[in-house]
Amino acid sequence: MVVDQTRDTMETSKEQARKVYHAMVRARILEAKFSSLYKAGQIVGGVYLGKGQEAVSASLGANLEWGQDIFAPLIRDQAGRTAFGEDMLDATRTYLGSVKGPMKGRDGNIHRGRPQEGLLAMISHLGTSVSVLGGMLKARQLRGTLGTSVGATCVGDGATSTGSFHEGLNYVAVEKLPVVVVVADNQFAYSTPNNKQFACDDLVDRAKGYGVPGHSVDGTDFLACVETMTAATEAARRGEGPQMVVAKLLRLGGHGEHDDGSYVPEELKGSRYGRDCMEVGKAQMIEKGWLTEEELKQWQDDAKVEVQTAVTTAQKEDAPDPYKESWTALSRGSFREW
Repeated sequence: MVVDQTRDTMETSKEQARKVYHAMVRARILEAKFSSLYKAGQIVGGVYLGKGQEAVSASLGANLEWGQDIFAPLIRDQAGRTAFGEDMLDATRTYLGSVKGPMKGRDGNIHRGRPQEGLLAMISHLGTSVSVLGGMLKARQLRGTLGTSVGATCVGDGATSTGSFHEGLNYVAVEKLPVVVVVADNQFAYSTPNNKQFACDDLVDRAKGYGVPGHSVDGTDFLACVETMTAATEAARRGEGPQMVVAKLLRLGGHGEHDDGSYVPEELKGSRYGRDCMEVGKAQMIEKGWLTEEELKQWQDDAKVEVQTAVTTAQKEDAPDPYKESWTALSRGSFREW
């Protein structure tokens, strides 16, 4: 079954839409700061921005409960992390290598998480997060502690071509686990276009092969994303098994800040999927009377202060001492933190 979320049938709540858009604003400003720090040589390693994917990511994260659900974000999910409840200081400390960060300065920027609270550290081997979510949810089920917990992850179109993605999605489908798998189809797996990746017309067509409901949404349409992610997450929480969401969009930049994205055709950049979901969302929110220009300006000003405060704090903190470090982050002694 493929569920095509159209704007005509939507009843997005004002409260949920505001929560999602506020997270998008905060994430966009935070990532703009990371970009400038990277270009100034103050961040070691890559910086991968979610610009253009915030509506998809934040709409997913906003439907999850910190400490109850499990979120496995990928490289463009700062907005989802923010909506889920990640502390902005966690992000800045990790990017700047502070020993006080969640990974204690031992791993690169995006590989951060708090497993005990349900925020998993990102795995660079794409597609593997689906099976990790499945394993964690199955463990809760066996212990009798699953309750109404949901697991969710957002991967790219390239990840769907991996064996890990297939094995993971097949597993959670067979076990009927409450997992929401969001595919951000941004038309390129790094620089490989879709027509070199898969032969089906639309990645949502693959959902049927796994025996799971498929939801399709325009990833640049803010309100459509809010509605679709809410519907998919609620279905999983009700016990209807895994849900697969495919959101079509275009990243508004290169694969990372080191990449100029020159391989993306200009006609694609000028297409519907090249729209900025922030601008689309702003227009939709103002049109509905759910946000004013003045209020948005206040959100932006507050976020700038929050970001600068977090960066200033992290910049003053020490990096790990190689002579004293055990070089482990998510384990203590003989037991795992999660």
